[in-house]
Amino acid sequence: MPIIDLLKENHDHLEAAAQVLLRGFKGLSPAWTTIEAAREEVLECVSLEGIVRAFLNEERRLLGWIGGRSAYDGHVWELHPLVVDPDFQGQGIGSGLIKDFESQVAARSGITILLGTDDETNLTNLGGAEVYPEIWRAMAGLENRQRHPFEFYQKHGYVVAGIIPDANGYGKPDILMAKRVRQP
Repeated sequence: MPIIDLLKENHDHLEAAAQVLLRGFKGLSPAWTTIEAAREEVLECVSLEGIVRAFLNEERRLLGWIGGRSAYDGHVWELHPLVVDPDFQGQGIGSGLIKDFESQVAARSGITILLGTDDETNLTNLGGAEVYPEIWRAMAGLENRQRHPFEFYQKHGYVVAGIIPDANGYGKPDILMAKRVRQP
């Protein structure tokens, strides 16, 4: 099953990526609740200098995709977004996309990947909670309540590097995670 570059010239793949984004984040984020918003996100990702990769099945159907852009003079890459069609989750597609993305970043001399995994729907104990003034204590006690993706990333070697309290409104933090992908 190939993982390919998602190119702005391939309109069929862009539309499929928008559909997967819309379905994959339904009920988890208010960011992409319309197909128009999902299309805008896909176009923004493929228009920037960065990495955008798509997973295709044997029939060349797009089942998931991942994007990222460089920061800190190329030393750090932000992973944004990663999404797999809900009908195909749990089959290794997300894991394959992450592994491919890490290889792509390392090949570009990137050292660390950073990502934010928002909790806008109280899937962790930080959602809806007051984390001030001891943010570090809240981070140390992070618990998954309902399939929040931070544990998926932990299984792939990512660690919680911080939280941004109220990033998406009161009690809606962004959980920052990081992983080194290239050794000195």
